[in-house]
Amino acid sequence: MADPKPANANKAAGPKTKAVKAATSGSSKSKAKPSATATGKIPMTLSVNGKSLKVEAFPMARLLDVLRESLDLTGTKEGCGEGECGACSVFMDGRLVNSCLVPVLQATTAKIVTIEGVADGNKLQPIQETFITEGGAQCGICTPGMILAAIALLKKHPQPTDAQIREGLSGNLCRCTGYMKIFDSVRVAAERALANEGASTP
Repeated sequence: MADPKPANANKAAGPKTKAVKAATSGSSKSKAKPSATATGKIPMTLSVNGKSLKVEAFPMARLLDVLRESLDLTGTKEGCGEGECGACSVFMDGRLVNSCLVPVLQATTAKIVTIEGVADGNKLQPIQETFITEGGAQCGICTPGMILAAIALLKKHPQPTDAQIREGLSGNLCRCTGYMKIFDSVRVAAERALANEGASTP
């Protein structure tokens, strides 16, 4: 005949049993809320439009998504998502890049400028003004990338030929204007810059 179970056996096992149940029951009391690192995201700092901004993101997240979703800089658009249309263009250390192809971790050491950082407060950049006056802006999807590409072009060729304008904007696609109004906008911006330069010369 088996020895009878001690009367205090259940009592003695109680705390251990409760601990096991608490660890495995999934009760809200025993579950800790996941931290940022538990999600796979990491904290990082980006230099955007002259400001140092902290974000938490997956290292391989697209810079485009972090700009739009984490920093609310929605001027940068997504078109093709494959680096072919130029709608997502931004400047990284002065170089025009497609932000849909850049992992955000790669951008942590760069100075980033988006379309929101082009104007000086309420004062538009000259190429922004001519896109308005010459009808270069239509639906708005391609416009931010076109403007940044035009800025890069005019920096390299202050008085570009028609061929240089076409080449400089060849990485940006537009489905609205047939490009002629966009080319006109760049041409007029260059002409105005030349006129202003002449007016300021003694």
